[in-house]
Amino acid sequence: MSGTAVVDPHLPSAGARLRSGARLAICAAVPWYLCLWWGTSTAPVPAALPAVLILREDVYAAPRLAWERLLGVLTGVLLSILVLDRLPPSSLSFLAVLVCGCVGTYLLGRPGSPNPQVLITALMIYATALPGYPLARLAETLVGIAVVVLLGPLLWPPDPYRSASQGLDAYRADVGRLLDGVAGRLARGGPLAAPDPLPEGARLWLRPQACRAAFDRAARRRRPRRPPDGLDGRLRLATRSALTLQYFTQELQERARGLSADPAEGTAPAVGTAPDPALRAVAPLVRSTARALDAALRGEEFAAELDRARGLDLAHRAAHPTRHDAVLRAGLHLTHEALSAHLAARR
Repeated sequence: MSGTAVVDPHLPSAGARLRSGARLAICAAVPWYLCLWWGTSTAPVPAALPAVLILREDVYAAPRLAWERLLGVLTGVLLSILVLDRLPPSSLSFLAVLVCGCVGTYLLGRPGSPNPQVLITALMIYATALPGYPLARLAETLVGIAVVVLLGPLLWPPDPYRSASQGLDAYRADVGRLLDGVAGRLARGGPLAAPDPLPEGARLWLRPQACRAAFDRAARRRRPRRPPDGLDGRLRLATRSALTLQYFTQELQERARGLSADPAEGTAPAVGTAPDPALRAVAPLVRSTARALDAALRGEEFAAELDRARGLDLAHRAAHPTRHDAVLRAGLHLTHEALSAHLAARR
């Protein structure tokens, strides 16, 4: 893999970035001009800020983020008005706004995610002590939030089904490449603990869950539209087999560390080498399992390849019956069980 550029399939395409940028620009410009027409102020910046702060690729998250921002702005406005009404502008009043704003930021936030809008709004109003400014800021924020919530989902709405399907294809290709590399190293007796050729490393095994989450969002919010045939089952298989294959690859790494010394002989073979015949013999089993999984995640027939993988599993068990070797096969055996359940569900 050295010298070869690896392209991360999860990076957004140029078209997706262009659509996101256009959505952001429109959702910022529309409330700006609405507030100019309404006459709230000559520079209604707060109306454009919601597009920047709450608009995400998952536009359906906008209502929750909008509510958090609105609550923060309202609290900040009330806090600054209350302090300025009681204390004149001074170091003491600034300290009061700062401390109360920090308290509100954490009280109105979610665990691990404070709501900074409380402190931002309180400080902005404190620094702009003009008559009518607090109400104008609140009105402009309301206009900006309304535009983002109502208009954002209508502008190039994302397709969660397509996102889930594309993520599944990328995961399938990366898992196939990983298992092919593992099988090749085992067959050659090469290093087991070779550097991971994938761009995301351990995060590979979390990607089926992200695809599943996108599918579930689509099922909840786009019910009139039917998902692609078999996508639900293939996502379930990917999520289940990710756990079993992660266990298998982790066991290989642990086995590689155990081969770094041979206490019986008093020698120290090279770290990660594979003198154990059980490791060489498992290479065909890994390849056959990878082919069956790849076909299943494509939505193609895989029963024959699964039968072949099970036969190789039985042969390896007969040739290498120790508990140590059973642990080595366990992840692959559980992958076969997941494939079998998927096959039964298809039929």
